[in-house]
Parts: sequence; C-alpha cells; structure tokens
Amino acid sequence: MVNFSKKLTTDQIPGWEEYYFNYKLLKARVKVYTEQTKEGNHDRRRVLKDFSKLLDDEIEKIVLFMIEQQGLIAARLEELGKRRAVLEDIPLLQEITELREDYRAVGHDLVRLLKFVDLNANAVRRILKKFDERLGYKFTDYYVRSRSNHPYSQLQQVFKHVGIGAVVGALSRNLGDLEEREGSYLNIYDQNPLAIPKDPIIDMIKATADKLTNSTNFLRFLGQHALIRQGSIPDSPEEQQVSEDKYHFISLVLNLANTFLYMVNTYIVVPTADDYATSLGAAATVCGVIIGSMAVAQLFSSVYFSAWSNRSYFRPLLFSSVVLLLGNVMYALAYDFDSLAILLAGRVLCGMGSARAVNRRYISDCVPQRIRMQASAAFVSASALGMACGPAIAGLLQVNYKVYSVTINQDTLPGWVMALGWLAYLVWLWISFREPVLGDADEEGHRQGSSRGSSSLGYRKHGLAGEYLLKQDAQGESDQEETPAPAAAPSIAEAYRLLTPSVKVQLLIYFMLKFSMEVLLSESSVVTSYYFGWNTSSVAVFLAALGLTVLPINAVVGTYISNMFEDRQILVASEAVLLAGVALSFHVPGTAYTAAQYVCSALLTFVAAEVLEGVNLSLLSQVMPARLSRGTWNGGLLSTEAGTLARVAADGTITLAGYLGQGALLNATLLPSLLICAASIAATLSTYNSLFY
Repeated sequence: MVNFSKKLTTDQIPGWEEYYFNYKLLKARVKVYTEQTKEGNHDRRRVLKDFSKLLDDEIEKIVLFMIEQQGLIAARLEELGKRRAVLEDIPLLQEITELREDYRAVGHDLVRLLKFVDLNANAVRRILKKFDERLGYKFTDYYVRSRSNHPYSQLQQVFKHVGIGAVVGALSRNLGDLEEREGSYLNIYDQNPLAIPKDPIIDMIKATADKLTNSTNFLRFLGQHALIRQGSIPDSPEEQQVSEDKYHFISLVLNLANTFLYMVNTYIVVPTADDYATSLGAAATVCGVIIGSMAVAQLFSSVYFSAWSNRSYFRPLLFSSVVLLLGNVMYALAYDFDSLAILLAGRVLCGMGSARAVNRRYISDCVPQRIRMQASAAFVSASALGMACGPAIAGLLQVNYKVYSVTINQDTLPGWVMALGWLAYLVWLWISFREPVLGDADEEGHRQGSSRGSSSLGYRKHGLAGEYLLKQDAQGESDQEETPAPAAAPSIAEAYRLLTPSVKVQLLIYFMLKFSMEVLLSESSVVTSYYFGWNTSSVAVFLAALGLTVLPINAVVGTYISNMFEDRQILVASEAVLLAGVALSFHVPGTAYTAAQYVCSALLTFVAAEVLEGVNLSLLSQVMPARLSRGTWNGGLLSTEAGTLARVAADGTITLAGYLGQGALLNATLLPSLLICAASIAATLSTYNSLFY
C-alpha cells in the first residue's frame, strides 16, 4: 500500500502542483511539536495558534485556485453557449457533434477539479487526525466547528461546492439539447428528471461530486440502514462497463423480494403466537420463544451466508428458499400434530434461511454505483414494508375450517401462506435469476472473503464540512511507510479485539434499540389482550400502523433533521426519547393502564428506535477499524449479530417474565429495556468527543 505522502504526489494533476496542500510541511511541523512536547518545551496555546494559521493558509490557497478554475469553466461554458445559439438557427450535424465533444471536455475538466478538491480534503483530514494522535489534543473538533460555521469560512467553500450544481445543470441542459431527436430539441425542464437521457460525463460528474460532498438526502439516509457499501467512483469506462455487465435488474428484484418475504415471515406470526402457544398447551408468554427461535437460528445463518456469498449468490438464495418453505410447512402442521417442538423446529428452520447477508452483498457487488444508493434505499424500504405487511396479513387470516385432516385457522394460516409465497419465489428464482460472471479480480476478492457489502460507508454532514474531514479511513490508505493492506480479522475473537471503545458503545446502542423494539413488538399481543381485550385483528392493525411509520419518519430525518444537527446530537436525542418512551410504558400499580398510554408510549419508542438505528449505523461506519471492513467477520456482520442477539435476549426475557404472571409481564420486561437504555446514554456521553475518530 502506498503511503499518503507518495499518493498525494503521484496523483497530482500536472501543472497544478503548487496549489496542492503542503502535507509534508505540516507533517514535519507536527513532528517538531511532538518533540517539543516530549522535552516539555511547548506552549499549548501557541502551538494551536501556529498550526491553525498554517492550515488556514493552505486551505486559502486551495480555495482561491478552485474559484479561479470555476471561473475558467464558467467562461468556457459561456463561449460554448454562444456557439450553440448560432447552431439553433443553422443546425449543422458536424458542428453539433464538435460542440457536444467540447461540452464533454468541459465536463472532464470539472471532474478533474473535483478530484483535486477531494485529494486536498483528504490531506486536510489526515493532518488533523495526525495532529490529534501525536499531541493528544481534540483539535479537529474545534477547528472544524470554528471554520465550517463561520460566515467567511474557506473550509466551507471547499466542501459545499457552491456553483457546481449550476455547472452540472448547464452541461446537462446543453448536452440534452444537442442530442438528435428527429430534428426537434427537447428542453430538460419540460421532462421528468428521471426520464432525461444523460450523457455518461454527467453521471461521472454527479458521482464524483456525491463522493466528495456526501450530501444527505432521503435515499442516502435510507441506504445507511442497509449496511451496504456505496463504493467509489469508477475512473474509467472499462470499470463502469464491468459493473454494468454484472448487473441484472430481475436478479436485483429477486434479492429485494427475498428481503420483503423474510421480513413478512418474521412478523406474520406476532399477532397469533400467543394464541398458538396456548392451543398447544403452553403459556401465552411462550410466544417469546416462538418469535425468538427464528432470531436464534439467524445468529448462525448470518455467518455461513456471509461466507457463502463469497462464492455464489444463486445457490444460497436457492437454499434459503427451500429451507424457509420447509420451515413454514412444519410451523403450520404443528397444530394438527399438537407438538410445540415441531412448531419451534419450523421457526428455527425459517431462521436458518435468513439470506439478508446475500441480499446486501449482491447490491454491494453487482449493482452499478449510479443506482446503488437507490437499490440500498429499496432494500430498506422492502424490509420496512415487510415488517408492516406481516402483521397486517395475519389480521386478514381469520378463518377456521379443515381440508381433509389439515386444520386451517388463524394460527396455521401464516405458515401455509408463507409456504406458498416461498414456493412461488423459488420457481421465479429458478427461472429468472442470473448468476454474475466473476472475473479474475472478483474471484480473488471472493477467495479472500472480502465481504465488501456488509458494512456501510455512508456519511452525513457535520455542519457543512466536518463529516468529510472526520470520517474514518474508509479507503484504507496508510499514512505510514509502505505496508501490506490490513488483513481481515480471521476469527470473531480477533474481530472483538479490534473493537475500540467507540465501536463497542455503538454496538451497545444497536443492541439496546433492537432489544427495546423486540420487547415492544413480541409482547404486544399478550399485553393488549390482557389490559385492553384486543383481538388478533386489532393487534395486527396496531403493529402494521407502527411499521408504516418507518418510511415517513426516515424521510423527515433524512431530508431535514440530519441537515440541521450533527449525527451524535441526533443520537443522544433519540436515546433520550426512547428512554422516555420506555418509561412512559410502565404500569404504575394502583392506577388504570389505558390504551392511549400504551399506544403513545409504543409510538414514541418505535419511532425513536427507527431514527436511532440510521444514525447509529452511520456513526458506526465512521469509527469501525479498517480491518473490519472486509472478510467474513466484518463490522456489518458484527452489528447484525449484536442486533440478532438483542432480539433473542428480548424474546427470552418475555418468556422468563411470563412465570411472574401476565399482570407482571409488562413491567418485568420494560425494566431491562430501561436499564440498558440508561447505560447506553451514559456510555454515549463518555465517548461523545471520540465519535468522529
């Protein structure tokens, strides 16, 4: 791996060398400061002032050059606009072709400028990180806050890219107008933006700008929930073509359908699990074991599916479908066999078919960068929709009759419906799925277990510039002397040893939010029937309504709130709201417990947990060590295991609390949620200032 100083030199654009960040100078100055610190001969205030001035000077140099280049590009666009105006009167084909190529040349120059800014921004981020590491300061946080939020901020100019959107718009409009459409010119403002034919250079510019700014929008916020790597921008048409060759739309849809069906399968039994348990002679609170047994199996299936997806996508999806088909048949037949063991075995078998790791991996590896964020958002949307549809479908299955000796009722129908669903999916998969052809590089990466799709590298803004400066070394470029690429963790024990305190806190938060959500969802049927006399249909409507809040809440947070506050601020606020929701859920002895109290507290808890999940995964991706971005035991798998373990613990808590009686169930299960939530808030505050390192 090339060290960063050499990379900064080799990647410089010829003729622009003097305008690049002087990384070597500031690195040497940091070394001097470090030596002075060891000798005890340094003034902290003088060091900070001196280093701030050096940074300001270097950033000013970059900004002024960037503004100069933007002016040159604008002047060229103005000149090309005059030529285009002449061609509107006399549309000569040769001149139109030449003009189109000139516009494309401007686009390529804009890409060069964006890459210039990207390399310099990376240099600024690295020197700030080096300064903090060597001197033990938290200088980066101060520098970013003071510079990015100031009205005269030059740091803001580097990352906000004022004018870039206007240039992209001008290029899009003019290239679109120059396309031959049977002699007519169509204006881009008269068309749906998604229907406008785009020149490849426009996609390249937008992708490069997105990579640099990492601007927050609804799709990006949703994509963060998916733990899917968004990747870098292909530098050449050949790389783009390789990505396009691996992409198959129907195969992507099949992966999304698998995600949807699995989430439906998980939650379709929630409204009736307690009734099914009592019909088999068990306590109603055994519903926790019934629901949680699927999560127990998923603890193991996540590992082997993560490893299996290194070699194939079709075979694990095929195996998943067959296992889920059999598991649901066993779940449905348990009623006539009067066997709780068969029911639990069926749910365990369903959990063994959890192929979400494959679904994520396919999107990461086989979907082109230009639509990967949309695919990631679709993955999250499919999960949310499945979560809402599961209970809703269960509410519709209110029948009771027999077909020969097979009982069809509200308890068994979820199994039969899902079995038919997986059978149909299996046939569709067999007919339509196309296994991507792996090249040599892909095969080598797969042999090494590079599970690139299992950890998210999405970012959101810290003020205007801070997030890009403060994100982790996702590209894995070392600032030390040349060293081999960091190896993936060979075992879960080694992966655990790589976890920093910040990562452990984020995993604790993920465990906490999944625990709280599972307690709320899994015991809802028992609690509402005990306190309010709700039937299965009422519980199904309630759970479906909760599930349907996911997308609108994410839309609000991803579009507005995340642009107004830092991730860590939203994190703490969401934890506080979740704590309030859990506290509000308690039944105070001697008082009436109303449906309004339960619904309001449940809504507060569920919405806070949903917001918290996206922000938590965003921060987790920033603090995750580089070695955990690859291999079977990657950061994405660890976070998935933490969430699954939380679900198992929550469902086990419900079953154990059932021994205290249904009257004590609510408070007994909420108490662990309250304690874990309080502990996570304390842990978050203790690592608050390290969430960007």
